[in-house]
Amino acid sequence: MTEAAGRAGVTEEQLRAWLVDYLIAQIGCAADQVDADAPLRDLGVGSTDALVLSGELSELLGRPVSAVEFWEYPTIDVLAAGLASGHDASSTPEPAAAASTPSGAATGDGADPIAVIGLGCRLPGDVEGPDRYWDFLSAGGCAIGEVPDDRWPQFVRDAGSAAALATTTRWGAFLRDVAEFDADFFGVSPNEAERMDPQQRLLLEVTEETLAHAGIAPESLRHTRTGVFVGASLSEYGYLVGSELGRVDGWSGTGGALSIIANRVSYHYDLRGPSLTVDTACSSSLVAIHLACRSLRSGESTLAMAGGVNLMLGPAVTRSFDELGGMSPSGRCHSFDAAADGYVRGEGCGVVLLKRLADAERDGDRVLAVVRGSAVNQDGRSNGLMAPNPAAQVAVLRAAYSDAAIPPRDVDYVETHGTGTLLGDPIEARALGTVLGRGRPAADPLLLGAVKSNLGHLEAAAGVAGFIKAVLAVQRGRIPANLGFANPNPHIAFDAQRLAVIAEPTAWPQRPHPRRAGVSGFGFGGTNAHVVIEQAPVPAAATLRDAPRDTSPAVTSLVVTGQSPERVAAWSATLADWLDGGAGAGVPLREIAHALDFHSPRSGRFGVVCARDRAKSDRSHVVL
Repeated sequence: MTEAAGRAGVTEEQLRAWLVDYLIAQIGCAADQVDADAPLRDLGVGSTDALVLSGELSELLGRPVSAVEFWEYPTIDVLAAGLASGHDASSTPEPAAAASTPSGAATGDGADPIAVIGLGCRLPGDVEGPDRYWDFLSAGGCAIGEVPDDRWPQFVRDAGSAAALATTTRWGAFLRDVAEFDADFFGVSPNEAERMDPQQRLLLEVTEETLAHAGIAPESLRHTRTGVFVGASLSEYGYLVGSELGRVDGWSGTGGALSIIANRVSYHYDLRGPSLTVDTACSSSLVAIHLACRSLRSGESTLAMAGGVNLMLGPAVTRSFDELGGMSPSGRCHSFDAAADGYVRGEGCGVVLLKRLADAERDGDRVLAVVRGSAVNQDGRSNGLMAPNPAAQVAVLRAAYSDAAIPPRDVDYVETHGTGTLLGDPIEARALGTVLGRGRPAADPLLLGAVKSNLGHLEAAAGVAGFIKAVLAVQRGRIPANLGFANPNPHIAFDAQRLAVIAEPTAWPQRPHPRRAGVSGFGFGGTNAHVVIEQAPVPAAATLRDAPRDTSPAVTSLVVTGQSPERVAAWSATLADWLDGGAGAGVPLREIAHALDFHSPRSGRFGVVCARDRAKSDRSHVVL
């Protein structure tokens, strides 16, 4: 590059010609193949090439040029025009395409806040339920490890290659015992259960736990307009079971269909609201939450179950992402760190129970947090099908905060998508800085974190895993650490964009408004989602729904139900552990009895413990 070329004042036409020459000389494009309107990725410019090219352009123009520019301006023509306009990558500008909210994308009045009244999850690291999840996050847990020895051998024997498996990433975040299922509890025959995708089984179990967390007896939902919205993307089990015609039977169709993942829940509980499986890849479960909130706001649903599920039953998808260079060779999601080298796949399931806030307050539900707004959009024709679009990310953020009627600078924390890729994280950070960082004091930056640093990328369940983390953090007033954050990603202007990553567990900042957080999810096909949540309002009266007012000493009866004496005994043991040393140690017996009587499922067998206090009980444990 000549000294003259490094001087300021390079025109758009000169930039266009320089870029064409660079692609021919450095990337190896033929002159007749360089299409100025084609995405740079289609012309062979990968992430590493983009970093080199950004340095060359910085020298040419005499000012910093970020590699993020190539995703904001994905073709030669628009890149030349954008750079010639004097755009400064460190100033977090507002892309023209995001300057206005798309028509119909937001209500702008924050109407009908949605209450979160129940949480359930099954996640790697032996995480079962929100309390275990919070303990895991608070302790800085990491569930990523090597692929279990017993996970993929059958797939290799039946349809794969041992040699290919040996060169596939060995890292992941896996659940234990995904083959186990209590078919009898859910009224499923053994033959049908064997053909059911484990994602259907897992979702049923976590949904049951979510209803218990909310204190809602399942039978009370029969024939109600309860909607089910579930994110799911892979149907590997259907392929495995159906790969040999001799193994196909009458249950194989419903057992392997993605649509049935949501429908199975509606069928089991006899629900009459909408029931749909949502597939937008990595944003699926967050889009499901968005759709559930819309359904509640419109009155289509009176209660909504929303969430996502993801299992890795074969190595094919991991192998594909390996070939694309997306998998982390170091086996970690280094979100927003200079060590970012790709992501690690994970599996799990999460479900949240949603209700209009006014209805939840009327019914005396425990409100854990409030969804104030949300938005969904698409990248359109970006720099490649799987490449993010910075302008679209800015647009979805603006639409979500318009829908929530909350100034973006009043949000304290964002649970990011944060996959831990060297350029994906800077693109997300830049959009957050543009919308939520603008106008903040330097001493009061927007706080960022990503649960992928703990669990890996749960794909269709990633959004709900981040959503539940954010709800727990908002509720408890503390933000867990973003694991492994040591050296900031050099392609993110943290100070200029008013951003800071949570490197250590941190108390929620004191603000003159309720605690507020955003949750982001981006699908690899370009579907973006963002949800805005807020601290739950203080209830007018801290009383249990329908709770008895009389607190005088009396004999209290704890009734435990089940479908068999063995189930009654197992549930009784779980309850005893919870009473003795768990979260129930300080809960009055009368409140526990009330919850068991009015908010637990009923079965044909039951056991009764009669007691005046925790130390003494009368004749007890009669199983009928």
